[in-house]
Amino acid sequence: MATALDRDFQTYRTERETAWIDELARWIAVPSVSADPARADDVRACCALVIERLRDLGFETAILETGGHPIAYGRHHAHPGAPTLLIYGHYDVQPADPEALWTTSPFALRVRDGKMYGRGSADDKGQVFMHLAALETHLRVRGRLPVNVTVVVEGEEEIGSPHFDQTLVRERERFAADVAVISDTAFHAAGIPSLTTSVRGLVSWEIAVHGPSGDLHSGYFGGTVANPIEALARLVAQMKDAHGHIVIPGFYEGVRELDRDQRAEIAALPFDAERMARDLGVPALHGEPEYTPLERMWYRPTLECNGIWGGYQGPGTKTIIPAFARAKLTARLVAGQDPHRVRDALIAFVRRMAPPGVRVEVESAGDVPAVATARDHPAVRAAARALEAAFGRAPVMIGTGGSIGPVASFARVFEIPQVLMGFGLPDDAIHAPDERFDLDQFRRGIDALAFFYDELART
Repeated sequence: MATALDRDFQTYRTERETAWIDELARWIAVPSVSADPARADDVRACCALVIERLRDLGFETAILETGGHPIAYGRHHAHPGAPTLLIYGHYDVQPADPEALWTTSPFALRVRDGKMYGRGSADDKGQVFMHLAALETHLRVRGRLPVNVTVVVEGEEEIGSPHFDQTLVRERERFAADVAVISDTAFHAAGIPSLTTSVRGLVSWEIAVHGPSGDLHSGYFGGTVANPIEALARLVAQMKDAHGHIVIPGFYEGVRELDRDQRAEIAALPFDAERMARDLGVPALHGEPEYTPLERMWYRPTLECNGIWGGYQGPGTKTIIPAFARAKLTARLVAGQDPHRVRDALIAFVRRMAPPGVRVEVESAGDVPAVATARDHPAVRAAARALEAAFGRAPVMIGTGGSIGPVASFARVFEIPQVLMGFGLPDDAIHAPDERFDLDQFRRGIDALAFFYDELART
């Protein structure tokens, strides 16, 4: 499939690899932790590095203010009438805590055993940089890009992109495109190129159960006053049955069942449930028994209690009936579900099931819908051909259990197709100590992206 000109791309990539890694190291060195207000200047400094890179490529650039952390914007539209590709990524990163568990400094890129170590190396600075390297390859080898390109790199993805929707609406003309590509996902496994065609949505709640006006002596008042912790634990436990089915009325409304071909395709992927359980440190995997683990992870909705607290937490014993208890819950949604209906269904369930003797309050945030892209869309097929050219085998189509807010934003505001063409691996330790990015994925991924721009233009 590769042509002589494609080999020119690969030759250029080989020549530039060391310089590119050195430049990526400059990005990694900036602790652009969007969740930490004390790092606001660092986040802005990293945005400036992305802008600098885009300017070096000859792009028109702008720093777009959002009311939070800024967006790095670049534009290279040299072909009137040609399709416009929007490249999205993020330059903000997760906190490095606990830093003591890192083998080397989280904000100093180190290459070791064929991998680049550092916070953001895979999520998502390294993958954003791959696009800019692929664009550079086209511009330096051919002197032009095959399509019009808009680059949008935000600084708030790791905190839920709270200002992205409103910025997208305000900057609608700047962001207008025919297709978007997002490289913030991973292969199913090493050696198995993958295209993600579904991303789950997200809704969150916080439940507060209030009892007495203050903590009470459990000897004097035990047996006469309802315990908020017990009431909350009962509420949360009643949301699922013993097999992991969510029993909240209306929760599954709109969920689409997988057809026989999809289930067969998933079953053919390499996956070892026992090994995953061992790796995760649990006795066995758990969930709806009529679905396989991969089906549950990618194409079934979930409801999880992420935290629960109340009462005395210190050493020893404090014999009280606590005044309150609280819990945080999130649901991951799949295509067909309405986030607002799911949100309201849980609130109604909690209010209906609240036991007597306590007062219950529920707050909700987030209404990110799930997004699915048709695998036979021309842009997806173009990406598949590019991956096959770079990695030597046709990609598999997979889902992802996570949520990417801007994917839902592009679908909601622009209704454009999106290609989720990520190059991470499952063991990249994103969000964890010793985050890393495989060098071979970095190299071949740059080739694949350069091929993708060509294939998109032909499409």
